[in-house]
Amino acid sequence: MTEDVPEREARSFELPNGDTIFITQRDGGFFAYQNLCPHLQVELEFLENQFLDRDQEMIECSTHGALFLVETGECVSGPCQGQALEKVDINVHSDGGIYLNEE
Repeated sequence: MTEDVPEREARSFELPNGDTIFITQRDGGFFAYQNLCPHLQVELEFLENQFLDRDQEMIECSTHGALFLVETGECVSGPCQGQALEKVDINVHSDGGIYLNEE
């Protein structure tokens, strides 16, 4: 639900297949990514739901400090610069639900 993901925060969710994704909100838009850094394929957060940097401006990998743009997942600083997080296709419905788009 949209109320579970406050503005400029992020929340992780486990999928039925065991994968973990996280969803973050920026200016009313919701963005979802796999919880894996492209550098070493490690989970991004050290503490639960701590995906954003101190200023809550960018997604940050807690392992090596890589920074990613919220809107695109592109790494703009760190060892994986030029790579990107794997985006997860979601739909936000008028009922407040956030749903995965099926492929």
